Amino acid sequence: MSKRKQIDLSIDKIEEQEKYIEAIHRMNEGLFNRTGYRKSYFCTTFGCQMNEHDSEMLINMLEAMGYVQALSEDQADLVIYNTCAVRENAELKVYGNLGHLKSIKKKRPDMKIVVCGCMMQQPHVVEEIKKKYRHVDLIFGTHNLYKFPELLESTFNRDKIIVDVWDVDGEVVEGLKSNRKFEIKAFVNIMYGCNNFCTYCIVPYTRGRERSRKPGDIIDEIRSLVKDGTKEVTLLGQNVNSYGKTLEDDQKISFAQLLREVNKIDGLERIRFMTSHPKDISDDVIYAMRDCDKVCEFLHLPFQAGSTSLLKKMNRHYTKEDYLKIIEKAKREIPNLAFSTDIMIGFPGETDQDVDDTIDICEQVRYDSAFTFIYSKRRGTPAAKMLDQVPDDVKHQRFERVLEVVNRISGEKNANYLGKTLEVLVEGASKKNEAVLTGKSRHNKTVNFTGGDKSMIGKLVQVKITDPKSFSLNGELVK
Repeated sequence: MSKRKQIDLSIDKIEEQEKYIEAIHRMNEGLFNRTGYRKSYFCTTFGCQMNEHDSEMLINMLEAMGYVQALSEDQADLVIYNTCAVRENAELKVYGNLGHLKSIKKKRPDMKIVVCGCMMQQPHVVEEIKKKYRHVDLIFGTHNLYKFPELLESTFNRDKIIVDVWDVDGEVVEGLKSNRKFEIKAFVNIMYGCNNFCTYCIVPYTRGRERSRKPGDIIDEIRSLVKDGTKEVTLLGQNVNSYGKTLEDDQKISFAQLLREVNKIDGLERIRFMTSHPKDISDDVIYAMRDCDKVCEFLHLPFQAGSTSLLKKMNRHYTKEDYLKIIEKAKREIPNLAFSTDIMIGFPGETDQDVDDTIDICEQVRYDSAFTFIYSKRRGTPAAKMLDQVPDDVKHQRFERVLEVVNRISGEKNANYLGKTLEVLVEGASKKNEAVLTGKSRHNKTVNFTGGDKSMIGKLVQVKITDPKSFSLNGELVK
C-alpha cells in the first residue's frame, strides 16, 4: 500500500469514529442537561507499557464522549478492563473482577462492562467469558482499538454481548489521541507486534507481527507532545531494536537512526526506550545512546535466563556469553550506564545449575533493578506443552534465592549514590508527604527530596543524595 493510501485510510477511520464520539457526546450532554448527572467510567489496565498507552487512548475517547472518571468501578457507569495475557496472575485478576461486577450489574443493569486487550485475542478466553460472565457487554481485542466508540454505541440497544476480535493485525492507524497520565512524560509507540516467538510468550499471538510506524509520524507526535509541555518520552515496542524492518524503502531507517532524529527535537529533555531484545541490539544503538545527549543512561535489557541451554529452549537466539559481551560493550562506551532486566524462574527443564548461571549474570552485570517473576504456562505456546515442568514449590524456592541476590545488589548500587548530585525531572509531590517532591534521575532512580516546592514540577533540578534506600534515593535540593 502506498504512503498516500495509508494516510487516507487512517484519516477515514478516525473520521468515522469521531462521528460515533460526537453522537455519544450529544447523548451524554442531553442527559446532563436534563438531570445534572454526568456518566462516569473506570478503566483498569493490566500488563505492560503498551497496554498503559492503549488505555490512555481509550480514556481520551471516553472523555471526548462526555464521560468523567469515577472513584471506583462499583460507582462507574462504564467499566473497562484492558487485559494482559503474559502472566497467569493478571488473567485471574480479570476473572475475579468480572465476578465481582456480576451482582453490581444486577442492581444497575444500565452499567456497561467492556473487556479488551491481549487476553481477548485468545479464542478460549472469549468463550470462557461468553459462558461464565454473560453480564459483560463488549469484548474487543488489540487490533481494532480505534473502533471503540462505534462498538460502545452498538451496546446501547442490545442485551447480548458484542464480540469484535480480529485475528489478524492490520495497518497502523495514525491519529488516535491519548489522555496522558503525566503531562511531562509520555509513552510513544514506535512499532506494534513481535516476530520473535519465544517459546514461553503469547505476545506474537495477541499483538500480531511487527509493524513499524513511519518515522515522520513518530517525530510529529513527539513535537506535538513537546509543544504541550512534555519533557520526556519513552519509545515503546515489543522489540525496539527491530524498528524499521517493515517500512517501505523510502521510509526505512534503523532504531539507532530514529534515536538520533528524536534527539534533534527542540524542547525535548529526555529520551528512554523499551524493550530491547539482546539478539537484535546493535553497536549502532549503543553508539547512539553514547552520542545523543537526551538519551538517558539507562538500558533495560532482559536476559530471562543465564543458562545457554535454557535460552535455546526459549528460542531467544543468543547465549550467555553473547549477552555478557553486549553488556561489556555498553559499559565501555557509556561508563555510567544503569541496567535493568527481566528474569524468569522455573522455565521447563530448569536445573539448579541453570539458576546458578542466572545468579552469575546478576553478579557480573550488577543490575540497578530487575523484574523477577515465576514462569507460568500460557496456553497456545510451545513451552506449555513441554513435559519437564518444574514443580511449584521448587520454582518458589529458586525465585526467593534469585530475588535475594537481585535486591542485595540493588541496595549496594543505590548506596554508591550517597553524596552525589543527580539531575531529577520533578514529577510531583510524594504520596506520603506533600512537603517532599519526587521524580526520576536519568538512571531511572526514584528520587525523593526536600527543599523545593510544587512550582518545580516539570522542571529539571539538581538533588544531592543524603539517604539512599534499597529501592529509592532521598536527598535535598541543591540551590
